[in-house]
Amino acid sequence: MKFFITYGWHALLAAVIGEMVVPLLLAPFYKGYRSTAMAISALGNKSSPVRVPFNIWMLLAGILLLSSTPALYAAYLSISGTLALASALCVAIFAVGACIFSCFFSVNETKDIVTTASKIHGAASATGFLLLLPVPLFLAILSFRTSQTLAEALSAICFVLALLFFALFIMADKPGLPRSIVTKEGLWQRLNLFFLYLPLGYIAASNIFG
Repeated sequence: MKFFITYGWHALLAAVIGEMVVPLLLAPFYKGYRSTAMAISALGNKSSPVRVPFNIWMLLAGILLLSSTPALYAAYLSISGTLALASALCVAIFAVGACIFSCFFSVNETKDIVTTASKIHGAASATGFLLLLPVPLFLAILSFRTSQTLAEALSAICFVLALLFFALFIMADKPGLPRSIVTKEGLWQRLNLFFLYLPLGYIAASNIFG
């Protein structure tokens, strides 16, 4: 456990950077894939030419995030055991549901095709994102209690923006909406994920280099 507490921040920072960079690197190799219109998970569908590297990364990302939870929990345990546990559990469930499950249960090329695997993927991913959503708020409260003003402000702003882009991401998936900027599912998902990860990345970097 001491190993994970010591190097958990490195695992977290690697996961955050990788989650932002890997989809961008793989997207150009998938002809017809549009980052602003298509969800990140579409890179791992059965017809995707980058399915294997994407799914390997999702498995690795899940393992890295899980490895970071002991450090996250230990860092805030003395401040608030409840919030420390809630933050670590939310990150862990996201790691399993939105990352590791995505590796083994892929979506299909289009949403018109529904399979057992795509249903499991959808449920696990939705659960993961929902539980990761309050983590920036938890971190804002914890940072406030430790007088970390910059981390507090960053986490609070990121929580509001993540909530906004999550709502837009959900709206974009609803049928019947006019073709507009609201329907850019991929864009909203990426922005939602960016603001969910940003406070975690900042705190990880602060513990490594601070």
